[in-house]
Amino acid sequence: MDKDTVIRATARDGRVLIFSCLTTDLVGELQRRHDTWPVVTAALGRTASITAMMATMLKNEERITVKIDGDGPIGQIWVEATPAGSVRGYVDNPHVDLPLNAASKLDVGGGVGQGQLYVIRDMGLKDFYTGSSELQTGEIADDFTYYFVTSEQVPSAVGAGVLVGTDDQPIVAGGFLIQLMPGHDESDIAYVEERLREVPSVTHFLQEYPSAQALLLKLCPDAQIHHISDVQFRCTCSYERLSRVLISLGREELATLREEAGEAELTCHFCGNKYHFSASDLDAMIEQIDEEPQA
Repeated sequence: MDKDTVIRATARDGRVLIFSCLTTDLVGELQRRHDTWPVVTAALGRTASITAMMATMLKNEERITVKIDGDGPIGQIWVEATPAGSVRGYVDNPHVDLPLNAASKLDVGGGVGQGQLYVIRDMGLKDFYTGSSELQTGEIADDFTYYFVTSEQVPSAVGAGVLVGTDDQPIVAGGFLIQLMPGHDESDIAYVEERLREVPSVTHFLQEYPSAQALLLKLCPDAQIHHISDVQFRCTCSYERLSRVLISLGREELATLREEAGEAELTCHFCGNKYHFSASDLDAMIEQIDEEPQA
């Protein structure tokens, strides 16, 4: 099996933009850190795969955050990614168990439910772009397809899949994103529709050919590859970042916490790492607040 990668390419003289990805290790790490059950692994893994591809459209210091806010038992799904290939994510409820759907597949749509899909692009210097659309099926790929068409006015086709084994571990994961660029014509639309029929199931294809490049060339044999980047789980949390979270509570809340609990422990939503702050740590934070000049 190839390592996790995202590929960006074009076809038909640049009128078709295509991305493909293999994310098996990434999804496996998300599953391990959050102990997700199969239907949640599929929902979070599909979201992470698509977000990783979208991140390659950004510039170096930018980042993208996707929030899927459904009313199903999974709750909110959060994924954040950078163009360097760093991806992290979490869900509200990792332990959701549902019967298979009518197609005898994991009922991701039932787990996600109805609601909204949000895409937040952090362009740096406190400049954010936010787009949103209503969830269509909760199956993730369909919802992103609808988002691109309605919120960004870009005709797109999105596919993503996670095959989960009997041991609850992902066997293979990945996906694709195809977009029609300005200047495309009816023949380009027909070309994309014809090529999509070649890959009716992402997971079936990747199980046999576990490679982002193999998936790309199956979809677009004449594609010109422009960029290949590694993808990996990476969290940006740190002791210093979590310290700032505590300080942001303010002197009064910190003093109450110091008096009643004597210590504090914060857990990063994205990676599950725990950060312990002793009584002396809290004292130092209170002292720091006291020393700050008052506005």
